[in-house]
Amino acid sequence: MNIYPRVKLFDKPGIKPQHSRIPIHNALRWEPANEEMQRVQPPLSIFVTQNAYVRMCAHAGSDLDNEVGGWMAGKYCRDSLHGTPFIVVDTVLPAVYTEQGAAHLTFTGDTQVALHNHLEEHYPNKVFLGWYHTHPRMGVFFSAWDLWLHQNFFPEAWQVALVIEPHQSVGGFFIRKPDGTIDQRSYFGFYELTNRRQRSVVFWKNLQPAWDSIEFDEEEESEEV
Repeated sequence: MNIYPRVKLFDKPGIKPQHSRIPIHNALRWEPANEEMQRVQPPLSIFVTQNAYVRMCAHAGSDLDNEVGGWMAGKYCRDSLHGTPFIVVDTVLPAVYTEQGAAHLTFTGDTQVALHNHLEEHYPNKVFLGWYHTHPRMGVFFSAWDLWLHQNFFPEAWQVALVIEPHQSVGGFFIRKPDGTIDQRSYFGFYELTNRRQRSVVFWKNLQPAWDSIEFDEEEESEEV
């Protein structure tokens, strides 16, 4: 008889954010090209390292017929100057032992055990920030099943979900509102951590660089001349 560690559906309750300066000046902000979505300010700032973005996109493209996904990990922080909450996604853990199909993805008990054990063994100072999965040929939205998974596996206000449609090269984050609800049709962009010296790797067609990020880049270039 196999004996498995106790399954944990989410991180320990009461996780406190790290106090750190929000890395806005080392990032490029990507926002939805949809003007209506641009009017809604995200309740949480999401920063994604280029390596994490590339890994998620590579996994998304590994199976173009069935949904694939995994969990995102990194740091949950609060800006030490203004108190603004933000997360930094720098670790990607593709899910194993999943039940998947053309229009569904399920994280089994074995998946949960494997991912939690891997995080505790290799990244003990990081926490799970949410999950990502694909919607092949279906677009970027949050289904009723996605919502159930998110509420039960990632119940913290600062835990997010990313949906990627690999055929159209589009993607977007879903974030809880202050009242805990999620708009299942409205997604958000994110900050790409570039250190302002690296070329962007983001290629999703439904996102565009925010004008304030572009203006900041131009100011830096003019100062260097």
